[in-house]
Amino acid sequence: MPDLHWTIPVGRWSSWPATASAAPDIGFIEPIVRRRLSTLSKAALKVAHDCVAREPVRVVFASRHGELRRTTDILRSISAGEPVSPTAFSLSVLNAMTGVFGIARGDRSAASAVSAGAQTLGYALLEAYAQYATQPDSPVLLVYADEPADRAYGTIEDEVQGGALALLLDDTAAAGHIVCSLSRAAGSRSAPVDGAAANVTAATANLAVNLASNLGANPGNAAAEAAAAANNPPANPNTLAADTAATRFPTQSQALLHCLETGQPACWERAGALWHWRWHDRAA
Repeated sequence: MPDLHWTIPVGRWSSWPATASAAPDIGFIEPIVRRRLSTLSKAALKVAHDCVAREPVRVVFASRHGELRRTTDILRSISAGEPVSPTAFSLSVLNAMTGVFGIARGDRSAASAVSAGAQTLGYALLEAYAQYATQPDSPVLLVYADEPADRAYGTIEDEVQGGALALLLDDTAAAGHIVCSLSRAAGSRSAPVDGAAANVTAATANLAVNLASNLGANPGNAAAEAAAAANNPPANPNTLAADTAATRFPTQSQALLHCLETGQPACWERAGALWHWRWHDRAA
C-alpha cells in the first residue's frame, strides 16, 4: 500500500453526539417525511444542514452499518410473516439520507455513499477529496453517521462510535485545513484493509495519487499537490503518522472529531494501517 497524504479545506463542520438528550432539529424536512426517519438519518441530516446554505453541493455519505437496524426490523417482520412497509424498505438503503437531503433542498447534484468497514470515515475523506480535487470550484459535503449494530449480530470487531459528523470541503471559505495521511503502521510489512474497503482503495486512492498527471497543467491544483506528496514521500514515510503528539483513539470518528475540536493531531490504527489527522490554519 502506498503512503498517501492529502489536505482537505474545511469550510464548515458540525457534529451530533449519540448521547444527546434532545432530538436533532430537522425542521427543514417536511413533517410527513420527518416522522418516518430513523434517529441515524435525523442526526445525519442535522449536521449536513448545518454545513450548507442553499447553493448546490455534491454529497459523500459514509456509514459502516447505515440503516442496518431498520433492515433488521424488516427481516424480523418477514420472519414473523408480517407485512413490510414499502416506506421502511425504501429508507433502509445505505444512501437513503442523501436522497432525502437532495429532495428537501431541490438539489440534483451528485451524491455517493461509502462503506468500508472500520475504515469507512478515512476512505470517505479520501473519496470526498478526490471529488473536490477534480472540480475545486464546487464544494463537496462529507457526511458521516453511524450507530452500533443490533445485538442480534453478536460482537462486532472495532465497533463504531455512534453519532454524526459533517465537513464542507470549500477552499473559498476555509476556516482551516485537515492534513490526512494513510501509511503502514510501524513494524508492519503490509497494510491489509477490510474486504469492504478494497474497492474503495483501488478506485479512490489511485485516483488521488494519479490526479497530478491528469491535472498537472495547473501546479497550484490541490490534486497535483496531493499526488506529488504521495509519489514523493519524505525519507521516513512514517514521520508524520508516528507523531508522538498524536492521541490514539479506538474509532476513526473519535480521532477526527478530536482533531477538529482541539486542533491537536489524532490517529487510529488497525490491521497494519495507520490513519493520521492534524489541523492547520492554512494549507500545508
